[in-house]
Amino acid sequence: MVNEKILVVDDEEHIAELISYNLTSNGYKVITANNGNDAVKLAVEEKPNLILLDLMIPGKDGYDVCKDVRSNSEIRNTPIIMLTAKSEELDKILGLELGADDYITKPFSVRELLARVKAVLRRFSISEPESNVLVFGNLTADFDKREILVNDKKLDLTLKEFELLEILIRNKGKILTRDTLLDKIWGYEYIGETRTVDVHIRYLRKKIELDDKNPKLIETIRGVGYRFNPN
Repeated sequence: MVNEKILVVDDEEHIAELISYNLTSNGYKVITANNGNDAVKLAVEEKPNLILLDLMIPGKDGYDVCKDVRSNSEIRNTPIIMLTAKSEELDKILGLELGADDYITKPFSVRELLARVKAVLRRFSISEPESNVLVFGNLTADFDKREILVNDKKLDLTLKEFELLEILIRNKGKILTRDTLLDKIWGYEYIGETRTVDVHIRYLRKKIELDDKNPKLIETIRGVGYRFNPN
């Protein structure tokens, strides 16, 4: 049974009703707003699991709503799918750069919408602990400072290496498949290129393991993926 709550923001009543009906029929809880100001207010009050955000809405437009959500510490991690009649590449790029997680151009099929919603919610369903400074033996992960230290020495990690290690650490003890890691870190356009994950894992091991040929922290689950082993 699906329990995720979705905020639908669209000033076109028939579209909002269509989206709401189909989401509700598929088990989602739906709340709606028809302008940008109410959208931000509801996002803060209701803490939805996902926001479906039309760009051309009264009051604050979709871009401003996205910026407000991303700048609010209470809701800044809420995934956003932008909905718009605009199809120009520049509009899409701007939306993504402002923090949108996906982008659907009107008109769209209900099947496509539901698939995108499911995919984005799956990417953001991985739990995160409250603490942002975690210590595992000689390894310290400070996510507020975006620093990884081994024996109190700061490591020089690339952005993707850091993001990959972060998701593994935040889900310590949990097996994460290669496809999950690829989708979460690199995005759906990379799906199928799981070798990318393996290469980055190899580089990470060289930096954090005492013996990267016999890794203890990042465990390989043969044929499946990887698991961070703090013990």
